[in-house]
Amino acid sequence: MYRDELRADTSSHVGAKCLEERPVSPLPWIQVAPDAPYFMTEEGEAWAPVGQNDAITWPELSGLFRRRDLATAEAYLQLLAAHGVTCIRLMLEYVQVRHRFFERPLGRPVPAMVALWDDLFALCERYGVRILLTPFDTFWMWRRWRWHPYNSENGGVLAHPSRILLCEKSREAIKARLTFAVERWGGSGVLFAWDLWNEIHPGQAEESADGFGEFIHDLSQHVRRLEQRLYGRSHPQTVSLFGPELIWRPHMPLAEPIFRPPDLDFASIHIYEEGTIDFPRDTVAPALAMGKIVRGALGQILDNRPFMDSEHGPIHSFKDHHITLPEVFDDEYFRRMQWAHLAAGGAGGGMRWPNRHPHSLTMGMRKAQQRMATFLPLIDWTCFRRVNLNSEVRCPPGISSCACGDDAQFLGWLLDTQQRTRSLNPAELRIEVPGLRAGRYRFTILDTASGRIEERADIIHDGAAMLPLPIPGFSGECAIALRRLG
Repeated sequence: MYRDELRADTSSHVGAKCLEERPVSPLPWIQVAPDAPYFMTEEGEAWAPVGQNDAITWPELSGLFRRRDLATAEAYLQLLAAHGVTCIRLMLEYVQVRHRFFERPLGRPVPAMVALWDDLFALCERYGVRILLTPFDTFWMWRRWRWHPYNSENGGVLAHPSRILLCEKSREAIKARLTFAVERWGGSGVLFAWDLWNEIHPGQAEESADGFGEFIHDLSQHVRRLEQRLYGRSHPQTVSLFGPELIWRPHMPLAEPIFRPPDLDFASIHIYEEGTIDFPRDTVAPALAMGKIVRGALGQILDNRPFMDSEHGPIHSFKDHHITLPEVFDDEYFRRMQWAHLAAGGAGGGMRWPNRHPHSLTMGMRKAQQRMATFLPLIDWTCFRRVNLNSEVRCPPGISSCACGDDAQFLGWLLDTQQRTRSLNPAELRIEVPGLRAGRYRFTILDTASGRIEERADIIHDGAAMLPLPIPGFSGECAIALRRLG
């Protein structure tokens, strides 16, 4: 119904589709590894989503609109790439301000928005940064409904967003938007994956979750069939959920369509635990909460698909209390959260929502991302069939672990939960790791606070139930990679 109109008024902007030509190699597509709950390129190289949420109206990317400041956007993406960032999560339509609707009126893409996305895809291709793309920010859609083109008062199809998952005409409009995006940008390896619906919520279906599965199936099959027809393959897909809803609404069938839907390729939630992650008073409790939530999520997944956090951060502190965390504190909070996510079995370090004023990560956070990026090759993600081992690793009193492993590799992150208020004897500090088969292992320890490699050695394991590992140079937190050789 809307397809022809979605194409209208964009052809004149095809000339703006690319920035000035430079030789750029097309990025290979990302896919789920066939033998592990992680990601890889179509060429067989391991790939992990290291990055954060961004928005087209925030300072670094806002200059793309009407090409007012392409240089700042390019410098930003160059900075991200230099710090190991591989992926940013973006909403095709982000209307914190009221002049960035993707369509206006319904079914007619705004030419300046199409040109913005053309330029952004071209810049991301140039610097090797991929995009996890979702078609709407449903939070701001709800808040800006008075002006939204889907509102029937503005010539749209729906009186109120509380029925957007149920309304057939809304469904057709959503699929038409996805069609336009697939046809225009879906052939690019810049597109890591589709987050087909941001924070699916019972409030969008008259306080019911019963229709989530059918809604997800319909969008998923629409996008996948179209990509297969156009490109002979399809990008990975997920749908995100505001994680606390799993606790707040235990009577609703929320877990099945998020963790186990047959149509989707990986699971994702937004990790905003009340009182710890969303309103942090220290940096220990949020990290431990992240590890606990990842363990719980992996327990919900039955088919070894990847899991990742696609939003986290101090949302309650920032949004409700109008607090921007002090930079030193926030750097530590960010760093510990990302390592807890990775070590507990998540793919990558999680996707922080900045929740700072302005919405930008600090350079300390960029350094933390860079250190994670240099650590990632120590594990062979393409064959790492990990299980969570948070509770199974034996640690000294006062030391907590987020960990995962299989019979040939181990990944752990240790944290002194007493925050260095007690004396640790490095000569006596050791942990015990379960589940590894006999053999020679490459053993690496990274101090995640300083970025120093504290130990790199080969060790022999006799196949006993627990492998004892000394932890030299421990100063409060560290990451451990253990990989069987040969």
